[in-house]
Amino acid sequence: MSNHVYKVIELVGSSPKSIDDAINNAIAKAGKTVREMRWFEVTNTRGHIENNKVGHFQVTLRVGFTIED
Repeated sequence: MSNHVYKVIELVGSSPKSIDDAINNAIAKAGKTVREMRWFEVTNTRGHIENNKVGHFQVTLRVGFTIED
C-alpha cells in the first residue's frame, strides 16, 4: 500500500429530487476538473421549502483527492 497525501475541498451539491442526487451532482460536476477524487464526507444537509413541501435539497461535502507525484 502506498502512502498518500490528500487535499480536501468543500462542495455544495443541490437537487430538487433527493439528497443522493445532490451528492452525485456535486461529485459529477467536480469530476470534470478535479482528478483523483477518493472519498467524501457529508458535513451538512439542508433544504428549501416551497408550498409546505421540500423544494430543493442542498448537501455540503468534504471531498478528498490524492495529490499526484
